Amino acid sequence: MTLNSEVKAKYPYKEPLERKAKTVDELIAMYDSSECMGCHAEIADQWEKSLHARSIFGTGRTIATILTTYKIGLKNFPYSGVKDLKDVKVEHLMICAKCHLPQLEEAEDSVAQEILRLAMDYMEGDEKTSQKAAEKLQKLNINCLICHQRNAIIHKWVEGYPEKNTVYGSKTGDHPFEKFPKLSKSHAISESIFCGQCHGLGPNFELDNPSQCATLYGSYLWSYVAKGGMKSCQDCHMRESGLGHNIQAYRDKKMQEMALDFEVNARPVYWRDGATIKPMIYAIVNMRNKAGHTIPDG
Repeated sequence: MTLNSEVKAKYPYKEPLERKAKTVDELIAMYDSSECMGCHAEIADQWEKSLHARSIFGTGRTIATILTTYKIGLKNFPYSGVKDLKDVKVEHLMICAKCHLPQLEEAEDSVAQEILRLAMDYMEGDEKTSQKAAEKLQKLNINCLICHQRNAIIHKWVEGYPEKNTVYGSKTGDHPFEKFPKLSKSHAISESIFCGQCHGLGPNFELDNPSQCATLYGSYLWSYVAKGGMKSCQDCHMRESGLGHNIQAYRDKKMQEMALDFEVNARPVYWRDGATIKPMIYAIVNMRNKAGHTIPDG
């Protein structure tokens, strides 16, 4: 395998990276999938409602947590080498970006620093500055080209490496688009292991400073599949929900209805404590998790 020495084996393509992104705008352009939306309008509409469409920003809480990771974590870890923003490297943000923005691996350290500056602008700036930062941060996302190209092949020694002129899906053939003229089958894209790349098993032990974050795929394997569960992530979150690429989680009403049985039996009583009478509720609450994993998780 031939790779630039700076790129390392994490780079998903066989051919060397020609140039790393130097700015957030360049990284956005590197994985711009807006042209996909002309032909796949319905899927695009679904995706735009999902948190994948704003994966590093989230509801605002995600980018706030990333900023906290820098301020409370990285700056205080004695061996991180981070005392100031100028010390931050891409590898420092991969604690979060491994899942929230995997393409950050194809950027220079200046991009990691710019993301944190935008996070500060969003959290600490005036209304206009905050809004402008939020708009740019939401352009960094898990879009068509991340799932259907960059991360489309998991077992690269078996199936080969993703090709830059190819998009990956459920079949092989021609793709009527000049930039990506080839369509190839990804054997993983319809399986839960595909989602498990990010919604993972637990600590990311390959990192210099592993973090305990998403463990959803782990609980799916050991608590659901191990007991005979047959459904995939895609079965519930895309097909049975009817949401398609608007992939949602426990905050969504539809997913809540699918995932939980919730029953409350309550009886009002008056409790007499000496001369004082207190109104009280005697309640029995039953909750049953019908999902194929723990709730909540990531």
